[in-house]
Amino acid sequence: MLAIITVIAPIFALMAFGYGAVRFRLFPAEGIKSLIAFVNNFATPCLLFHSLLTSDLRSAFNLAIIGPFYIGALICFVLGIVVAIRFFGNTPGVGVSVGFSGTFTNTVLVGLPIMTRAYGPESLPVTLSIIGLHGAILLTIGMITMELVRRDGQPLGKTLFVAARRVLSNPLIWGIIAGMIGYFSGLQLIEPAEAFFVMMSSAVIPAALFGIGGALNEYKLSDNWRQALVASFIKLIVHPALAYVMMIWILHVPMEIARYGILLSAMPAGVNVYIFATYYNRAASVAANTILIATVASAVTISAWLLILTP
Repeated sequence: MLAIITVIAPIFALMAFGYGAVRFRLFPAEGIKSLIAFVNNFATPCLLFHSLLTSDLRSAFNLAIIGPFYIGALICFVLGIVVAIRFFGNTPGVGVSVGFSGTFTNTVLVGLPIMTRAYGPESLPVTLSIIGLHGAILLTIGMITMELVRRDGQPLGKTLFVAARRVLSNPLIWGIIAGMIGYFSGLQLIEPAEAFFVMMSSAVIPAALFGIGGALNEYKLSDNWRQALVASFIKLIVHPALAYVMMIWILHVPMEIARYGILLSAMPAGVNVYIFATYYNRAASVAANTILIATVASAVTISAWLLILTP
């Protein structure tokens, strides 16, 4: 247990540091968006490029891990929609937004730092193989589902075009594509370039955690906190539980490899759930509350999953 606390404590201490710095006006609130933009648009693409370039990609794309992660995410998506409509009386469009809040994982700002801290650099190839598909799969499914259920929906062709444009305009995807091209072409970085990417990569963890902590000041609990609590439960407990059952009990993946996919599925909701909700003007308060509740609660739930996943 002490080892788990040692892993988790610095992660959430950095988040708390960022939250406190903004809360007590030691760091400008408007600077948080710029900091997160630096992480998402510059530092993390460099990390993805360098990690993929130096990884064993042939062993990283393990369908026995990637498959359960995304099957579990889709089950959570459907579960969230059903609960939102049947138990909270929401319209189908709002239900899709609530379901998406319990589906989309914060793989970068929280996932990468915790995976690296918990399992070291050897966890990165599998982690990055999931991240590379994450936005492309879940954003596309979320947007298509929303357009199919809402009355004022756009034509499906336009939805697919918008989804593709959003995915391909993401710098994270650029970093992944560049890394894969470099890997399969046998690219070798010379020392100044190697040092550049190492330094940029090292900026991801502290900047990401400080930034997400500072960003939590924007989210306040509202009347929809009950729905957000359910979405958080689905994201933090149901998703990793489904991944665990499929990987360990059904596919018999060795724990030392399966734990990468299971722990990544236990990360809290990502900021894209709020972007999705505001884009469609559906359940934005639920999405914001889910980010707040899930991120804070993950300090406990991630510790529990680390304990479960310990050999």
